[in-house]
Amino acid sequence: MTGPTPRPTPQDLVEHALSGSRSDDAVVVATVTTAANLRWADNTLTTNGVSRGLDLTVVAFHHTADGVAVASVSGSATTHEQVSALVAAADAAAADAPPAEDAAPLVGDRGDDGTDDWADDWTDPPADTSIRVFGDFAPALGEACRRAEAEQRRLYGFVSHDVATTYLGSSTGLRRRHVQPTGHYGCTGKTGDLSASAWVGGATRDFADVDALALDAELARRLGWARRRTSLPAGRYDTILPPTAVADLMIDAYWSAGARVAHEGQSAYAAREGGTRIGRRVARPGVRLHSDPAYSGLECAPFVLARSSGNTESVFDNGLPLGPTDWIRDGRLTALLQTRHSAGLTGQPVTPGIDNLVLDVDGAEGSLEDLVAGTDRGLLVTCLWYIREVDPQNLLLTGLTRDGVYLVEGGEVTGVVNNFRFNESPLDLLERFTHASGTGPAFSREWGDDYFSRTAMPALRVPDFNMSSVSEAL
Repeated sequence: MTGPTPRPTPQDLVEHALSGSRSDDAVVVATVTTAANLRWADNTLTTNGVSRGLDLTVVAFHHTADGVAVASVSGSATTHEQVSALVAAADAAAADAPPAEDAAPLVGDRGDDGTDDWADDWTDPPADTSIRVFGDFAPALGEACRRAEAEQRRLYGFVSHDVATTYLGSSTGLRRRHVQPTGHYGCTGKTGDLSASAWVGGATRDFADVDALALDAELARRLGWARRRTSLPAGRYDTILPPTAVADLMIDAYWSAGARVAHEGQSAYAAREGGTRIGRRVARPGVRLHSDPAYSGLECAPFVLARSSGNTESVFDNGLPLGPTDWIRDGRLTALLQTRHSAGLTGQPVTPGIDNLVLDVDGAEGSLEDLVAGTDRGLLVTCLWYIREVDPQNLLLTGLTRDGVYLVEGGEVTGVVNNFRFNESPLDLLERFTHASGTGPAFSREWGDDYFSRTAMPALRVPDFNMSSVSEAL
């Protein structure tokens, strides 16, 4: 008797797609993800679970007399039949598509000796996670919930951990593999009468560094600050932005830094006379905004992974190596998000996007608490949310404060105030801030859960942060 047919490995599916494509060239990206999560509400664990999935993208390239047409098709696929359907759809779409303006030679062309560009770990199986990743966190969470219940506080929260293993292959011989662990935690504390709310959260690679009891202690401290409540009108306030709020804003500045739109005069990084502002001062001297795939604690893919082409990425660039990149150095704009195509338009080096972001200020040290201690009267924000772009020409953003805006008097937090809507440009803030803490791991409340979690930021003190109107949100 023969046993059941083994399930194809991700590498098998990539090779099947490449061999089955009828287009002139193809790129295939397969990502296997396992994810574990816990949720709790009103001091009680509500759900937990583990999931697993495989998503595959086929990019087909069809050569014509006018150039190279391209099409991408993505879907869930675990069998050869499902992969073949994706390949057929991509081939058909590429045959009907117009020539791509970002066409370039694919990465990983075979050398003269006919050998392929294979990563050493290409044949390794996918990595995974399980509910055991919360083995230390979960018991401490139970104790934190019991403590909160005894003190008439309520805890609500969510933690997740996923491990994504991506396999990138091309008809030109490229084979790459990358394993990306990603963890998030967030906990909201409320008073028993629900009149006050506070939040703490962050990112982690493995939950070994997350202390549920410490999170609860910080929530209890912030809810204690809320015993005194003061109403303040809209206006410009001396405001301390913690690292999480700085991350909320800097990610927007990063995502808006596409070289193509700047070259076309459609962003805050465009020069008035034409071209980009690369080489010009856009922040205070000493400010450095940078990315590095090998940055400790924020490690990410060291090569381009592009499932479709757009303003800041190109499917033709799949597999390009990534390295340390300064976007702003000593206050001057040094690079924008460049594909090979946009680099040809701007005359600048190729600097693709990287999946982490770090802000440093020369000479800055100390902590958020040190900034509070040095403030005579001002506001301490917790985090920002519902951030939207108002004007791309100066990167003006609007949004709301959330889960605690605290009054600082004489270097101490003395109470909580109402929430506000703000109107600010992150580039302006990098010019106007007066004090900064040292840089440390930060987690964007607005963007971290689903889009961009790997950031390190300082806290910033801004003397005239624009709280443009009062918000009734808690």
